[in-house]
Amino acid sequence: MDFFFQLPWWLIVTSLAKTIFLIFLVVLPMVSYTVYAERRVSALIQDRLGPNRTGFPLTLLGFKKDFSPGLGGLGQPIADAVKFLLKEDFVPGHVNKLYFWLAPCLAMMPAIVTLAAIPFGSYLFGEKMVVADINVGLLFMFAISSVGVYGIVLAGWSSNSKYPFLGGIRSTSQMISYELAMGLSAVPVLLICGSTGLGAITDYQVREGWLLVPFTDGGLSLREVLLWIPLVLAFITFSISMFAETNRLPFDLPESETELVAGYHTEYSSMKFALFFLGEYTAMIAGSALIVVLFLGGWHLPLIPNGANQGGLEFLHAIPAWIWGIVNITVFFAKVAVLLFIFIWVRWTLPRFRFDQLMKLGWLYLFEIALVNIFLTAGILAFTK
Repeated sequence: MDFFFQLPWWLIVTSLAKTIFLIFLVVLPMVSYTVYAERRVSALIQDRLGPNRTGFPLTLLGFKKDFSPGLGGLGQPIADAVKFLLKEDFVPGHVNKLYFWLAPCLAMMPAIVTLAAIPFGSYLFGEKMVVADINVGLLFMFAISSVGVYGIVLAGWSSNSKYPFLGGIRSTSQMISYELAMGLSAVPVLLICGSTGLGAITDYQVREGWLLVPFTDGGLSLREVLLWIPLVLAFITFSISMFAETNRLPFDLPESETELVAGYHTEYSSMKFALFFLGEYTAMIAGSALIVVLFLGGWHLPLIPNGANQGGLEFLHAIPAWIWGIVNITVFFAKVAVLLFIFIWVRWTLPRFRFDQLMKLGWLYLFEIALVNIFLTAGILAFTK
């Protein structure tokens, strides 16, 4: 029987099932309702209503009154999707059509592919909840996510328009500047966990406590206390770099509506624009998921390692394993949702940087802090060995 479940076709079937579950049943609905959440949270911050009564235009079918079920505007993402599908797909005559069509795909696909290496749960029905459990998961995510900038650059260049072109150039310099800080700020995590596999990093935090909140294993050692300072620095620099990598305020210079109309996607409409839109929010989800895996324990529920007991919680053994699998998946995406709220909160709170300020922050501060932090972490590990 074990041989049957190790056949190549069975691995393909399970990988495909996990991909469908992750992409179509979790991430894409999450993208749609992250857009809805952004509109509602921004309305709350600005003291207005936002979408709150999206319904069905039944008057177009001859009825006397439209149907509005209320529900706080939860139908707004559906209305947005219908709008994008029905809008005219206009392609200006002055663009380079091949690359103009290719750019939205290059902006969307890398963000989706990076999700393959994210362990979004423990086990469910005997299957590990990760599409591709590779031992270089972090390097894989960095490599694939960096391809997304090509979509923005191609969009800016192929539009043959000055504002998109400026947006593409800004995006290139911004990505180069902040990918260095982001990569270096993840090195302390690799030094502590001893692996570049995201599953191994999560397993380490299940055993030893979350890296950012080390007491989640029920104890606190001198080593964990000393390592907490460099890990907080790594978390801050990694999170700021992630804001820049996803082009979110205060780092949205490639778009900056007040300067460049809409930046690199000024000439786009209909579903091509929607792909850029969805790509940005999918990258937000992937970035938040990576932060959760590296610093916040991944799918781990605090003080309950492996879904088992810890001092007086023996009754948890009676709970079936598949329920723990669902609980772990829920915990993971709840953490991601909290980080997405922080992304939204920051966008509607802070003003945009000037471009020279953006470059100065990346090269003169975050890069040096991340580099020094590596030596600090290595010194503490050598001292507490």
